Amino acid sequence: MPRVRPFLCLPHLWNSDPPLASANLDAVTFIEQLGAWPARIAWILLALVGQITLTDALSGRSTAVSAVVWVGIAIGWTGGLVALLVPRTTSLTAARTLVPGGLVAAVVSATAGSTTDWADLAAVTVAAIAVVAVLSPWFTEAWVDGSSYGTERRLPLQTPPLFAGLVAPLTWLAVAASVVAGPLLLAARQWVAGALALAVGALVCWRGVQSLHQLARRWVVMVPNGLVIHDPLTLPEPHLFLRTSIAAIGPAEAGTDALDLTAGASGLALEVSMSEPVELLVRSKGRETSTIERTQLILTPARPARFLAAARENRLAAEV
Repeated sequence: MPRVRPFLCLPHLWNSDPPLASANLDAVTFIEQLGAWPARIAWILLALVGQITLTDALSGRSTAVSAVVWVGIAIGWTGGLVALLVPRTTSLTAARTLVPGGLVAAVVSATAGSTTDWADLAAVTVAAIAVVAVLSPWFTEAWVDGSSYGTERRLPLQTPPLFAGLVAPLTWLAVAASVVAGPLLLAARQWVAGALALAVGALVCWRGVQSLHQLARRWVVMVPNGLVIHDPLTLPEPHLFLRTSIAAIGPAEAGTDALDLTAGASGLALEVSMSEPVELLVRSKGRETSTIERTQLILTPARPARFLAAARENRLAAEV
């Protein structure tokens, strides 16, 4: 039987290719063809309806606090719009950071206002649509592949549950808190606390965004002479597997003794069988690395059916 880890019910772990079921692929074709437009349209609508909600939430606040909030919202929204318009890996990290921030801002504004009306509901709804669209697998694939060079094609790997369900959300919260705490404290005339929060927040934000970006830099690259696995979580360096050395690619069987490069990712695991042993430099514990020689490897693409189709197009020994 194919080796399938349970899927987590998290948006950025959605897999539109449930184990090679073409019927399910047809069901998402229309949504997939829309690409990033649902996120872009929802993000633009958020700027329109969100003004009403935010104005109500800031009613009675000091001029300084209101100014800081408006400027911060404007900067964040503009950055999010640029990230949604430019398909690049760096833009993927920016979109995953800023667009969820729009949803949090909409919810906070709606609850902080004097009343709850249609504008509050509309703001939260369009912000949620933008988040769902940004965390969809086809958006991730398009933005990861947007950084490809020449004839190569990049396909994202599945996010491990530990990182998707715990590490990434906590890191995002730390980044968000580091961005808003300092300016708001200074606006409230809390000079010492504000200055300290600003200094610490800058460091937390920088390191946090770097950590989040590592999750966006996990992919397999189809190149003319084979494929490259690029995964900072398991491999300290990208590794090229030549077409001539790849014997087969297909669903991994349960109980296989192949080298697991999935980092514990959920979903359908694929096994890459080599015609001869290859040496891999892999991460063992923390920053430690070790060299291992194997003929079978396991990886978990975010969309296994798309991966196998791309492998066949690249004349690799892909099986269905």
